[in-house]
Amino acid sequence: MKFLLATATAALMALSIGSAFSTDLAPLNSDTEKDRIDWSQLEAKFGAFPKLPDGTKAGAVSKTLTNEYWRSLGEGYKSLGDRVGVPVVYQAAQSEGDQLGQLTIAEGLVTQGYNVLLVSPQTDSNLQPIMEQAKAANVPVVNVNDAVIPQAEHYVGNVQRDNGVRVAKWFIENRPDGGKVAIVEGQAGVYAAVQRTDGFKTTITEAGKFEVVASVPGNWDRQTSYDAATNVLQQHPDLIGFYANNDGMALGIVEAVKAAGLQDKVAVFGTDGISDAYASIRAGELTGTVDSFPVLTGEVALESALRLVAGQKLPRVVATPQALITKDNADRYSGAGDAVRKALLEDAAAGN
Repeated sequence: MKFLLATATAALMALSIGSAFSTDLAPLNSDTEKDRIDWSQLEAKFGAFPKLPDGTKAGAVSKTLTNEYWRSLGEGYKSLGDRVGVPVVYQAAQSEGDQLGQLTIAEGLVTQGYNVLLVSPQTDSNLQPIMEQAKAANVPVVNVNDAVIPQAEHYVGNVQRDNGVRVAKWFIENRPDGGKVAIVEGQAGVYAAVQRTDGFKTTITEAGKFEVVASVPGNWDRQTSYDAATNVLQQHPDLIGFYANNDGMALGIVEAVKAAGLQDKVAVFGTDGISDAYASIRAGELTGTVDSFPVLTGEVALESALRLVAGQKLPRVVATPQALITKDNADRYSGAGDAVRKALLEDAAAGN
């Protein structure tokens, strides 16, 4: 009951803050916002990394550190922060459902004198109350991936819908006879989950030979997704594939597919590119993932944030890279940081 009341209070606060900001900015759709730049063009458009005010420090709050993706994002913050001499404090909620806890952390960072705040919200609304607080304190806020605060002035992350589109295209190209597929979704109402699901469902349905027979909640949780996939497979033993909105859920689905003895018939894809996903791909279990390169995303997000601190006027969206990973190309995207950055710059130059 306390959690429900706290969540409701946060939602009401978000609505009131949203009203205050509504006259300033149109609600952000990070996938379609026209005021954007690709990460690979930052230096070409805005020059070398700028000189920062003495004592600059950054605060960052994430969804949770129980998910490797968010730990890797923090590694990116630290990596760039160490290189440019900017300390970064990185904190996170206890779980992906701790909306009020995350808001409390973010509010604390605003009051502690940080020059910029990077946030990866639990939902599209739970961190909206900090926007006015940060603006009053002259602290830029950068929304980093996943959930999208509608009135965010700056966003760094990938095109979420494209995650699902890339997986759908794999099925279209590699399963030309079509068949039944299923989706396991992330947290209900979260922008990333909605966009990834829609990208997959719309693209694969338009191909004409596929039927999405189930689109069920997994809530970013491995066990929940295992249970959901087990139920789907019992109802549709002729299923040819799953798409999951993140890798933790996809790995749960892999276990359900193995338990049903269908690993040679059912393809499974996730999203994020965590190390366990790469290991499972190499082992011939998980078919693939859409890697959104969280370490690089963290570096790009902090660079963008610090350019704002230096007074540069960046576009509202800085788009970060992603790639569909299968056994055929896993080695290209899993090397050391500089090697991966080089590969992704090559992709950007090629328009991939």
